[in-house]
Amino acid sequence: MSRALSLNARAQQDAAYADDLPAVLIEITHPELVTPIRLSSDNADLISQSAEAQIRGTRSSWRGADPATEPFLFLPMGLEMPSDESDRPAAMRIVFDLFDASLPALLRSVADRATANVAVVMASTPDLVEQAWLGLEMVGAGFGSQVSIEMSREAIEEEGAPMHIVGKHRFPGLYR
Repeated sequence: MSRALSLNARAQQDAAYADDLPAVLIEITHPELVTPIRLSSDNADLISQSAEAQIRGTRSSWRGADPATEPFLFLPMGLEMPSDESDRPAAMRIVFDLFDASLPALLRSVADRATANVAVVMASTPDLVEQAWLGLEMVGAGFGSQVSIEMSREAIEEEGAPMHIVGKHRFPGLYR
C-alpha cells in the first residue's frame, strides 16, 4: 500500500545530499498519565536551557499539542518503522539506551496497555504530517543495556466482531 508524500519530502528522499531530514514524533497515552508523553527523534529546537543541561526537541502542533508548552522531547532512539504490506498489521519497535535504572520497574508495573501514535514529519515543517500510524498498542518490552518497546495494531485488527445469526427471528424471509 503506497502512501502519498509531499513534494518536499519526495525531493529530499531523491536528493544526493538532503537539506531537510525526517523526524519521527511519538505520542504515548495511558489512563494513568495526566498528560501524554511526547517524544521526537529530532533535536532541532532548544526547549529549555540551564547551567547544567539543555533540553532539545521538536515543536509541533500534531494531535492538538501546543508547540509553546507541549513540545516533543528529543530521545536518541533507533526505530523500526511499520511496513506498508496490506496483509500485515502495523508494527513498530523503539530502541534506546537504558538511561535510568528505575525504568524497567516502571514499565513492568503498568497493568493496562498504553497507546502510541506515531508520525513522520520533515524537520523544517513539523506541523505537516507525511505519514502517520495511529492507535498502536504497546505489546512488549525488553530490557538490557538498551530498552526495546514493541507496538502493534495486531490486537485491534484481529479482534472478533459479532456475526448475525441466521435464524427465523432475524431473517423471517428464509423460513417460509
